[in-house]
Amino acid sequence: MKRLIVDVRPGEYAVTRLAADAPVPAGLLDLTGVLVSVTRTPAELSIIAPASFAVDGDATEKGWRLLTVRGPLEFTLTGIMAALAGELAAAGVSLFALSTYDTDHLLVKQTDLGRAVKALRAAGHELVVAPEA
Repeated sequence: MKRLIVDVRPGEYAVTRLAADAPVPAGLLDLTGVLVSVTRTPAELSIIAPASFAVDGDATEKGWRLLTVRGPLEFTLTGIMAALAGELAAAGVSLFALSTYDTDHLLVKQTDLGRAVKALRAAGHELVVAPEA
């Protein structure tokens, strides 16, 4: 696996589960400068957004921090998410993963962020930690 540059983004994120037929919360897609993900399946609507954006859902889990692999990444690249997930698993860090057209994103619990950064650096990746606003 080649050395990756991974940005640790500022701020806390929340993962929320809504009913499958729930509408996308008003204003959510107007957020800029942050990651927002909306995924609908037959069983649920999942929202990932900054914790400061209140989403009233069936279940919400706050306290996530966002790590973003610098991209864009070519679609022909293989094993990036598997390598990062494996390195974090070996360090006992659970994650919530998602990919976009350009790159891969990992969310780790705030309480695990230090171990995650240490594990990824030990594996040879460059971690760039953004200062908190």
